Amino acid sequence: MDTSPSSNHGHTELIWEGKFEGSAELPPKRAVEKITLPFQAVEVINEPREGTGEARLFTGGRKEGWRNKLIWGDNELAMSSLLEEYAGKVDLIYIDPPFDVGADFSVRVKVGDEEVTKEPSILEEKAYRDTWGRGTNSYLQMVYERLSLMRELLSERGSLYVHLDWHVGHYVKVILDEIFGKENLVNEVIWQYQPGAAPQRGFGRKHDLIFLYSKSQDFYFDGDAVREPYSKKTLERLKYAGAREKNVQKVTERGGRIPTDVWYVPSVQGNQIEYQGFPTQKPEALLKRIIKASSGPGFLVADFFCGSGTSGVVAEGLGRRWIMCDLGRFAIHTSRKRLMEVQRKLKEEGKPYYPFEIINLGKYERQYWQVAVVNGGAKTAETKKIAQYVKFVVALYRGEFVSGFAHLHGKKEGRFVHVGAVDAPVTMHEIKEAVEECKKNKFSHLDVLGWEWEMRVNEEAVKEAKGQGVRLKLLQIPREVMDKRAVEAGDVKFFELNFVDFGVEKKGQEVRVSLKSFAIPSEDLIPRDLRERITNWADYIDYWSVDWDYESLKAESGAPVFQNDWQAFRTKKNPKLELETPLHAYPKKGKYVVLVKVIDIFGNDTSKAVEVRV
Repeated sequence: MDTSPSSNHGHTELIWEGKFEGSAELPPKRAVEKITLPFQAVEVINEPREGTGEARLFTGGRKEGWRNKLIWGDNELAMSSLLEEYAGKVDLIYIDPPFDVGADFSVRVKVGDEEVTKEPSILEEKAYRDTWGRGTNSYLQMVYERLSLMRELLSERGSLYVHLDWHVGHYVKVILDEIFGKENLVNEVIWQYQPGAAPQRGFGRKHDLIFLYSKSQDFYFDGDAVREPYSKKTLERLKYAGAREKNVQKVTERGGRIPTDVWYVPSVQGNQIEYQGFPTQKPEALLKRIIKASSGPGFLVADFFCGSGTSGVVAEGLGRRWIMCDLGRFAIHTSRKRLMEVQRKLKEEGKPYYPFEIINLGKYERQYWQVAVVNGGAKTAETKKIAQYVKFVVALYRGEFVSGFAHLHGKKEGRFVHVGAVDAPVTMHEIKEAVEECKKNKFSHLDVLGWEWEMRVNEEAVKEAKGQGVRLKLLQIPREVMDKRAVEAGDVKFFELNFVDFGVEKKGQEVRVSLKSFAIPSEDLIPRDLRERITNWADYIDYWSVDWDYESLKAESGAPVFQNDWQAFRTKKNPKLELETPLHAYPKKGKYVVLVKVIDIFGNDTSKAVEVRV
């Protein structure tokens, strides 16, 4: 990385490896790639069903039919795809990107009365390697591309808050000046958190940086919304002065002063209700100040590194619309729980809220490499690398690589094998295509291997495949395939996905669901010390939900979308999990598909559907 400034179009610019095309001095800048892919709805939460008499709730400034959006996937692809509809329409963006090359992305999860550590997923590890693979160079390229997209998404009244610390804050500041212009720096905010143990050498680091940039000089800012109360001593002094000066009196009547650019807000502690076990979790009080100051009711707020979902939680409570994105499954699950808890409170208080949806880019992201690799597409370095990856996984599965198929990659003991992508979850659509190819070629057995899974994949996929005459097994690609020592030792095992069973009780047109059993098939996936703490199968469950009429809500593609009609989940305040739903009354007699989704303490989901007649 060359940290020396260069003059380009009248401003100082930071140069790093990968920013420009070729190697000539200041050649054309590499364009930020914009890929527009259609989003797929995975789950809709708290949306009243048609014909139930439930009125959808609105607040001033919100558009009818709006759903808040929780996006599971790569934020660069997500932002690129959002541009088509939301360019110039996002009013506030807050991001808290990773800014420590040695950061620990493990999280703490609750098991009974104790906490255990959950390691990051393969997708999260890949994102981390992509971010820091070439050190600071790759980090700066990642930040540059994403900040460029954020500027396009921002409205003319919009603001961007970028949360950093001493590791890379000085570099990112120069990039922000380049993209937004020095004249649009509004503030460099110092977030000071509580003191702790001082180091033996040097001064204790007890603050972060938050850069506030605007899209234009017409940015929205409401200082009155975030005024800090005056101290008693200051109030007495102001009242005395106000008796003589009217302008001083008007300041007094507003009840406080607009904060300076140094904020003292305590960080989140483990004994607080809002604590989620995320090491980089930011306090709700911090986000409340940002969202109140830089947005009004009904404004659209976005966070593309959402983590535990604090931005959306605060935006929801303040009556703002929101979009959030994260690559980690556990982050999406944690955010969903917190948002549902906020909506539950709003409902109890008689306050309005909107439904939200979990969406991703699904099948479209994977179609290119699947077709290119197995149908003899251009043998670029990338396709060769993917072909090697597929062969590698098939070999570890102790299978034989096969060619000539679009979706089948291997064969093992009479069963054909499909390998999911390393950087994307296996979807229902992907499985259906592999099953169709098996059926076309009169193959009766299929094993699908995947790192991550779409949130409704499991028994539904097995059931649909059986209807096509194909016996399907879904197996987890273990982390050990990334460990050279485990590969060389032959210590790599593939495990089937989790199992769930539930019962259905019918009373006329009313139905009740109760969980009967849940299992993580391979005990080898669970650390021994954790297994010893488990006293009941329900201890593995963090959350479960029910769609009472699964086939009724369809995506644009025609695929069913899980509508979250009822849910139970553990919270810090109430760690006990309900295992039975109340009676649900159907509006009319008929046949319905009930889908139950269970999410374990690691954030992995398992689904099962049954047909009921009432």
